[in-house]
This record gives sequence, structure tokens and C-alpha cells, in this order.
Amino acid sequence: MEFLLLPFRWIYRGLVWFANSPRTLITSYLLMIVVAGIIYSHVEHKSGVDAVWWAVVTASTVGYGDISPTSWQGRTLAALLISTMVLLVIPLITAHFASRLIVDDDAFEHDEQEELKADVRRMRALLEELAARQGISVPEPERREPLNAPDSEAPLWERSTRSNRRRRRR
Repeated sequence: MEFLLLPFRWIYRGLVWFANSPRTLITSYLLMIVVAGIIYSHVEHKSGVDAVWWAVVTASTVGYGDISPTSWQGRTLAALLISTMVLLVIPLITAHFASRLIVDDDAFEHDEQEELKADVRRMRALLEELAARQGISVPEPERREPLNAPDSEAPLWERSTRSNRRRRRR
């Protein structure tokens, strides 16, 4: 079974690599336009400038109609170019820039989380000390397993939702 999933993992890793590299995305876009233009010029017997113009217009899905393929090879090339741009390149570019724009400033860093845990432990020790002076017993805190543990009893949707909640810094 692992062997069957291997190509999909490679494709996924490739897509992640593309999505995280704006230089690679832009280079692949330009390379696709040039290659499609060269192929189109040979298949449809058009000039290089017209072929690149056709590739840009087709890839952007504008489709002015001033230049359009007449052969089945040209139409197949157009279908591949449009499909690749619409289903792969444009979503990857959009996802890359959206991920750069959406930043969770309220998310705690690991060091901040550790500092908060240490503060809670110190407060607990002080509380127990004060309670001991007053003769009051402090109940033990509830011991709960982490919500995102693989063997957690919580349903998957609750684990992912509750474990990803963030507190706002004040």
C-alpha cells in the first residue's frame, strides 16, 4: 500500500515546494508561456510574437479570440495550458500570497508557552503555600491527556478544534 502512495507523496512535496517559492512559481509560469508559445508557433504556423501573445491570453483565460488554434494539436495544447493554469499555477500563486498576508499575531511562540507554564506552576506553588498556612486544602488539578494526542478519546474534530484555539495577548 505504501508503494502505491509514493507517487502522490512526491507530487504533494513538489506542489509544496512550488507553493513556497515565489521565484519558482514565476519562473515556471514564464517557462510555460514560452514553451507553449514555441509549440503553438510550430503547430499553427504563427510567428513567435503572435504565439507568445496567444499563450499569455490563453493562460490568463482571457481568450480575446484574435488568435485561436485551428488544428487538433493546437486545441489540445490550449486545453492543457488552460487546465494547468486554472487548476495548478494560479491557485498556487494565490495560496502563496494569501499565506503571507494571513499571519496570526496572537499565536503564542513556544518560548512564550513555556514561560506561561512556568508561571502557572509558580502560582500553583504559592497558592498551595498560602492554603497550607490557612489550613485549607487545595484540590488537585484535573489531569487530562493532550487533546491532540493520537490515542486521545476526544473525537478528531474536537481534537483539532480545541487544540488550535489561541488566547489573545493583552
